[in-house]
Amino acid sequence: MSKKSDWLIPLGLILLCLVPILGGAVRIGELAGNKSITPQNARFFTAPSVVITHVVCSLVYGVLGAFQFSRGFRRRCMQWHRRVGTLLIAFGLLSALTGLWMTQFFPHVATDGPALYSIRLVVGIVMAACHIFAIVAIREKNFRQHGTWMMRGYALGMGAGTQVFTHLPWVIAFGSPPTDWERDIAMAAGWLINALVVEWFIWRKALNRSFLAAQH
Repeated sequence: MSKKSDWLIPLGLILLCLVPILGGAVRIGELAGNKSITPQNARFFTAPSVVITHVVCSLVYGVLGAFQFSRGFRRRCMQWHRRVGTLLIAFGLLSALTGLWMTQFFPHVATDGPALYSIRLVVGIVMAACHIFAIVAIREKNFRQHGTWMMRGYALGMGAGTQVFTHLPWVIAFGSPPTDWERDIAMAAGWLINALVVEWFIWRKALNRSFLAAQH
């Protein structure tokens, strides 16, 4: 990774995963360590295998997916890129589908507002669809579209990392995490910010390609 962008982007994405990684490790520790059941964690004990699958797939997806954004690394390790890319599709789909399952079947949490259920459904369905479109694109050998759909799916999968920062202003201002509508807005903002950033990234790449084509 000779260029700064070759390691800064993956490093930044891995750091964005850091809080969800720690949170996921704590959650798995609770489920594996026979910790006493409380009103806050009771729902996770009703389907521990789904929770563990979601956490593990999401964390592996976030860390390995970060290296796919290093152009130099991709070019020098094309076989690694392809093999890990196949795994990322599987992990991304499992992350989205288990997230949808938990949204649908876990009981409502008192701190969630009225809109969060619908928001989670939309995000989960769109994330799963992105990976399905990525599969279709790669089968058609449309590598550019494949990469575009994978970036969109990854952006939604990284929502938990960005949500740390969308919750932070509320915690600083009021000393506690947001609840109800405020929590809905903070959660939705994390996914929306990621989606907008990746669309800007895709647009910029397309603009650069058009500029280079015009020069020739």
